[in-house]
Amino acid sequence: MSELNRIALLIDCDNVSHNSIAGVIEELSKFGKVNVRHAHGDWNSSSLSGWIEKLHPHAIRPMQQFAYTKGKNATDSAMIIDAMDLLFGKTVEAFALMTSDSDFTPLVMRLLESGFPVYGFGEKKTPQPFVDACSTFIYTENLANEKENKDSDRPSANKSKAKGKSKTQLRQDTSLVRLLRTAVEQTSDDDDWALMNNVGKYISNNSSFSPVNYGYIKLGALIRATELFDVEMRNNGNSMYIKDSRK
Repeated sequence: MSELNRIALLIDCDNVSHNSIAGVIEELSKFGKVNVRHAHGDWNSSSLSGWIEKLHPHAIRPMQQFAYTKGKNATDSAMIIDAMDLLFGKTVEAFALMTSDSDFTPLVMRLLESGFPVYGFGEKKTPQPFVDACSTFIYTENLANEKENKDSDRPSANKSKAKGKSKTQLRQDTSLVRLLRTAVEQTSDDDDWALMNNVGKYISNNSSFSPVNYGYIKLGALIRATELFDVEMRNNGNSMYIKDSRK
């Protein structure tokens, strides 16, 4: 992670819960410093009361957007304009969009075309096109902690951070298994062993995958949990190598 990497976090408060904001900022800290934190919405609306309580503790700047026309989401347009201003202002090196709205998919693609990674955060209802467009996408339910959920008035909120999926559950996810095996195959040496760092880079370059969505903080822990690969620690335990156990 580059300590100089500056990230702009733009939040669509109309389409995502406030419950996981602490987890989102914590997750983004792996990639750099979140120096821009803008929360878009109509702050006169009672539906944003939960977000209001999160602004000061997390140094988030509220961006007011009135609903000029009933049935129209003015927040979307304001957030897109904000993103483009930041893009051309050259004050950040990456973007994070916290929303469950697929209307932002073209924005993600535009930012990617300009060479900016885009980290997506949204609820499990988020449409797949937006999920797939992001450099990395994490479902916010996997980041919500117990304290935040206790304060939530949503009956469907989880009561704790998601637990890691079992070996059986992971193996039943054919898309996950295919992704992991392909990544190892494409990055392995002649002896079929692949360096974990190279596997992780391959996956991040080819998908919006995150181990957090499966209940694991690190990719290595998820790979161990599948028990589909042989694992060796080399260089005094500093380097992890893996090989498809079928070989």
